[in-house]
Amino acid sequence: MDQSLPAGLVLRTARPTDLEQIGALLTERGEAADAIDHRLVVEDPDAGYPSCAVVVDGDRVVSTATLLDETLYLDGLAIPAGQVELVATDREYEGRGLVRALMGWAHTRSAARGQLMQVMIGIPYFYRLFGYEYAIRMPHNRSVAAVPPVEGYLVRVAKADEIGVQTELQDAAQRGFDLRMPHSPACRRWLAARTGSVQLLVERDSVPVGTARITPPDEDDALPGEIAATSPAAVHALLAYGQRERANLMVKERLGGVVADTLESCLAPAPQEANAYYARVADPVALLDHLRPVLSARLAASGLASGVGEIVVSFFRSHVRMPYVDGAISGVLAGGPMQGPGVVGGAGVAPDQLGALLFGPHGIAGLAARHPDVYPGPRADLMTALFPPVSADLLTYYLP
Repeated sequence: MDQSLPAGLVLRTARPTDLEQIGALLTERGEAADAIDHRLVVEDPDAGYPSCAVVVDGDRVVSTATLLDETLYLDGLAIPAGQVELVATDREYEGRGLVRALMGWAHTRSAARGQLMQVMIGIPYFYRLFGYEYAIRMPHNRSVAAVPPVEGYLVRVAKADEIGVQTELQDAAQRGFDLRMPHSPACRRWLAARTGSVQLLVERDSVPVGTARITPPDEDDALPGEIAATSPAAVHALLAYGQRERANLMVKERLGGVVADTLESCLAPAPQEANAYYARVADPVALLDHLRPVLSARLAASGLASGVGEIVVSFFRSHVRMPYVDGAISGVLAGGPMQGPGVVGGAGVAPDQLGALLFGPHGIAGLAARHPDVYPGPRADLMTALFPPVSADLLTYYLP
């Protein structure tokens, strides 16, 4: 449905006749590869033109955004999510609230598709204006210090029909994380066809043993990322390949497993700065209710929630009560303002820290050490068991 905006502008779903103008706008505000990426999305049967919206001034496209379907897994539980990408506005039309209108469209569409949260990579601070907060650990870019010599490995560009092999390697690399987001089947097709990055495969005696993505050599910030491998030698082979492509190689670190251990011995120290994905949770009650199997499993494992009781978490302007019986949460009940949750044995969590509480690396105890408006309350042991630190590995359309 078309949405009228001030000054005669209209927000609507993109159409095939908009493709050239959207591509030109994305190229002008970003790079040529963005236009190719957009075409791959809107011409894919899993996404299509309904995944993209535009603001038009008559027949002229002056702003655009695209919503991608994603799935996160927390302790194995699937969480439907959305990710906003390919956002651009004509310079002549900046400052008119067009991105705000497009983000509203994306969030409405996301909710209609049953998505319980949104994650994204975005420019610093800007997307906090639309309900996003930094929440999920993002890997750093690190320079290569030294790579041991390795022989007997072939690193080459992956073929389009090798998506399955890459998926298996990435699934194995993500297996040890509490929170993971694999590439969707549609995204894997786009990655195989896009020009903004290249899919690599490592072989040992013709057997695939590693994979990664690397940006083109002509990019100043080119780097390999999403490194997945079955052995340290396969990681070394990927790094050596990257060094042959460019003199000063930067690598996207990957936490956990053989890749993390190997990279740690090859890379310069990580920079001392925060790095995080944005997350947005519009309906805490719906998300917490969806997460009841995970929360119940944590409660049962803690041994701290036998018998009948309830867990109270206040977001200060609202709160939730989660009744439980012998470690199994039976529901999530919404309540009104609650300024002093400690009086009823509850925890206090600022609403803009909910994403970090559920999916971040600090847990409620770490957040309480960083934010005065997050505290576990008198049942600290129980809240710490319910909301522990979360290790995360997210694979996104663009290397973060």
